[in-house]
Amino acid sequence: MRSIHSGSTRRRAAFAALATSAALVLSACGGGAATEGGGGTEGGSGSDGEQTITFIPKQLNNPYTDVVLGGGEDGATEAGFVSSEVVGPLDASASSQVSFINAETQRGTNVIVIAANDPDAVGPALEEARTAGAKIVAFDSDTNPDYRDLFVSQVNAKDVALIQLELISEQIGGEGEIAILSATANATNQNEWIKFMEEELAANPDYANIELVAKVYGDDDDTKSFQEAQGLLQAYPDLKGIISPTTVGIAATARYLSTSEYKGKVALTGLGLPNEMRPFVKDGTVSEFALWDPAQLGYVAAFAGKALADGSITGEVGDSFEAGELGEREVGEGGIVLVGPPTVFNAENIDDYDF
Repeated sequence: MRSIHSGSTRRRAAFAALATSAALVLSACGGGAATEGGGGTEGGSGSDGEQTITFIPKQLNNPYTDVVLGGGEDGATEAGFVSSEVVGPLDASASSQVSFINAETQRGTNVIVIAANDPDAVGPALEEARTAGAKIVAFDSDTNPDYRDLFVSQVNAKDVALIQLELISEQIGGEGEIAILSATANATNQNEWIKFMEEELAANPDYANIELVAKVYGDDDDTKSFQEAQGLLQAYPDLKGIISPTTVGIAATARYLSTSEYKGKVALTGLGLPNEMRPFVKDGTVSEFALWDPAQLGYVAAFAGKALADGSITGEVGDSFEAGELGEREVGEGGIVLVGPPTVFNAENIDDYDF
């Protein structure tokens, strides 16, 4: 679960800062792309046929996204792209990514890697990009499968859902009211995890005494997530636990609980970054939570894009490609490439991780 390269932390921070800074400048100028090119070319394939890759996250200035993009930067360099860039919105609304996709199509970018805020809103723009010759790799949050060549997923979606249910059940003693504080209402990955949680709660007798009383959305915004957590406790005074399957949401909820009367009384788990959650684990606000290594997600996505651009794979089931030091990856059903299983973090192991 450590980062791909132990020496890449500072590069990731600079990478994210530059991307965010550019986004602010260009959005003020009327909606241009936020970019961090690292000296790469400005255009598409280049005069020598050298390939370019652009990452479009859900939003910039997000700690989880910063780690993912750091892994993507490493992967793009190792895979042999002549340049890698980041463009994207500062908000995670459904259609906020469309203008950035259109700009990459006009530039002739060879590979577009996108974490979709909405599975369908980005569809027409991605179709135009593919018609123009770009390869589309979805990562973290899938598009409608019709609009991409591959989806690089963190882990099996059901496994992500089940581990969060197991953790909350253990922490509340197998009974009581729980709530979910998610990201955006249209986020594909969040909704799939929530669907599996609801199905498991209904079908598994081990969870017969657990009641899901609310689902709320913080839009991956720290302030809104904090307010939603506060609202849950006011609306449901008997709440025993909260699941927040989003790094922004779980950190904001932990911050609220840590200084409230509910600390130690209301359990919190979900998906979080060890560096953000460390103080809340050490002060007893949170006992356990889970996540995969986000850097590996970006890293594998870059190699998948290169294999598609080179024509060594097409995205068919059974295709395989080398993902640098993470080894061979195979395309599964639905054009999905899995990165790896989640890890559970607690007071005993959290200091072993740095991301």
